[in-house]
Amino acid sequence: METIVCDAGETLVRDDRYWACWADWLRVPRHTLSALVGAVVAQGGDAAEALRLARPGIDVAAEWRAREAAGQGEQLDESDLYEDVRPALSALRARGVRVIVAGNQSARAGEMLRRLRLPADLVVMSGEWGVAKPQPEFFARVLHAARTPAERTLYVGDHPVNDVFPAKAAGLRTAHIRRGPWGHLWADDPKVVAAADWRIERLTELIGIVDDG
Repeated sequence: METIVCDAGETLVRDDRYWACWADWLRVPRHTLSALVGAVVAQGGDAAEALRLARPGIDVAAEWRAREAAGQGEQLDESDLYEDVRPALSALRARGVRVIVAGNQSARAGEMLRRLRLPADLVVMSGEWGVAKPQPEFFARVLHAARTPAERTLYVGDHPVNDVFPAKAAGLRTAHIRRGPWGHLWADDPKVVAAADWRIERLTELIGIVDDG
């Protein structure tokens, strides 16, 4: 592999804080919202539906703006990273691999990730590109940024519908990581097993994939 592209949420970054902040804002127990997220995930739905279950009729975009205005907007720092992120990405770059972080996140999330100075050549989010996964245009942008052939570009993510399936359809190689609710729930699904070129538990496993050629 010449380029490895990593999803952000539940691949590099834990989503714990994201959902905890939403629970606090909506004034529902954190466990309740977490359970609702799990229920939606199990049904194959968009996790944002958990917010609508917690507060029927919610305008998610309006509530997001209200959170920002109240100083309770999106936050992300070193403590949100999984512990294998820096070792894995550093080792990949040391091997001459181009490393990109490209996920379905806001422009603000992109700014905060760049402030962490990850060992990556590029960090960019869907909110900055104006196109989100699983749209084919997102993966066209990924390949443009990678500057390598699709068959030499590996996309790593936890979500089958947003990561593995559309990346595979775009011609990229794919690695599904068993991490977060989507990663654990769908890890052994026959469609995921068939679509993923590799199935991994930790990002450091990517080093062996590169070394094996």
